[in-house]
Amino acid sequence: MTTSTTPPESAAAPLIDLQALVVAVRRRRRFWCSLALLGLLVGAAVAVLLPPPPTAVTKLLVAHAEDQPNDTGTLIRTDVEVLQTTRIANKALQALKSPDNPHSPNNPETLEDFMRDYRGTGLTNNLLQIDVTGDNDAEAVARAKALADAFIADHVRRMREAAKAEAKALVDQRDRMRDELAQVNKSIGDRSPSSDPKASASIESLFARRAELNSRIADFDQRAEEARLGTPQVIAGTQIVDAPRAVRHSLPKAAATNGALGFALGLVLGLALAAVGAVVGDRPVLRRDIAAHLGASVIAELPRRSGMPWQRRRTRATRERLTTTLSRTVRGSAEPVSLLELGCARSASALAADLTRALGAEGPAVGVGSVAPGTAWTDLQYLGTQTVLVVRAGHGSAAWLHTVARHLADQHIPVIGVVLIDPDPRDRTDGTLWDGLHIALRGRSERPARRNGTGRHRSERLSMPASGASPARTELRARGRVPDNDQEVR
Repeated sequence: MTTSTTPPESAAAPLIDLQALVVAVRRRRRFWCSLALLGLLVGAAVAVLLPPPPTAVTKLLVAHAEDQPNDTGTLIRTDVEVLQTTRIANKALQALKSPDNPHSPNNPETLEDFMRDYRGTGLTNNLLQIDVTGDNDAEAVARAKALADAFIADHVRRMREAAKAEAKALVDQRDRMRDELAQVNKSIGDRSPSSDPKASASIESLFARRAELNSRIADFDQRAEEARLGTPQVIAGTQIVDAPRAVRHSLPKAAATNGALGFALGLVLGLALAAVGAVVGDRPVLRRDIAAHLGASVIAELPRRSGMPWQRRRTRATRERLTTTLSRTVRGSAEPVSLLELGCARSASALAADLTRALGAEGPAVGVGSVAPGTAWTDLQYLGTQTVLVVRAGHGSAAWLHTVARHLADQHIPVIGVVLIDPDPRDRTDGTLWDGLHIALRGRSERPARRNGTGRHRSERLSMPASGASPARTELRARGRVPDNDQEVR
């Protein structure tokens, strides 16, 4: 029976790796925390350096003849727009410039400047709030009083004119009906009683018309009276319910409010920029992505330096374990090993110094180089025919990691493994390539080879000409992933 070794078709890769995106944004927390702090400071500074001008506020109760319970605020919005008209502003400004006004401005003020200093807000269907600014509190209060009086006077005038116009229209209609009634009464007086049926029907129709006209005249009289009576109710209902007063500004409260808003805006902006930068930059952070792009397993990690004593001890212990592991690898290797860094020159130099101290006179020195942009790739083979890559997480782009792997393969320099500097502490992905036993540290067993039933070592059995090598082995050797003098033990 033959078992197929073809792997199942992998699922399509997601457009955006959310896990990698979250990790990349979290690693840039200094950036977005700095923006949030900057927003906090800027907001507080604006409250201190640019305090709001002196402001006064007043509230008006505005009655309308057309008030309805189901009104959606159309009438009060109309009042707000009327308040912003030049007619109201001009009347208020004239009142302010009157010689009788103690708060009359000394300098001439244009109508446009005055209109920019106040605004109206409809709080309910009948409640209007006016906010006015000035050079000082007294001037702001005087402006609010002048605007409120000008608006009330204009509103009352408009209501009276509307009521007069309606009453006049009703009275005119009533007078026309009275004239018609006089004509009907005259026609009835001119008719004499007659036994003619047609004449009797005509008289009856005139009497019916007279009764109808009398009813309509009475109705128009009543409606005209109601129109006149409605105006006093509107006039009495439109009034100032909250006298103009200066608004007191609290500097600590304003600084706290502006600082909170600036902090929120800075935080949102920082997170957005960090997310966009992570997607555009495409700099792998997770150990699984770094291992996949470099084609080598992550064999060890070194956390970033910290000022906390317990974390410094933990980092020192991790560094000592890594030095021990790499020193064993260098001693047991028949070929020179190099350390090639990407984005962590200081860490690679310190690791090389630790290896030199650990090896002493027992083993060869370790070559240290870089695979950053601008590297002389043909010189890397003189540092070592095998290498350990020391890579800082999130430093190189995915394209550059592929470039590094391709150049090392072209120079026939196998990568023993990757030492990841400053990994994400919450990264739970696996950085091991399980098909990389030909170069990984776990494939470099120091135990003696077992003998098979024929009395030969397995390594002796596997020592065969290149023509007898397995296809997979030949392909790996052709890619430069396995040296020609294959001495490792499976």
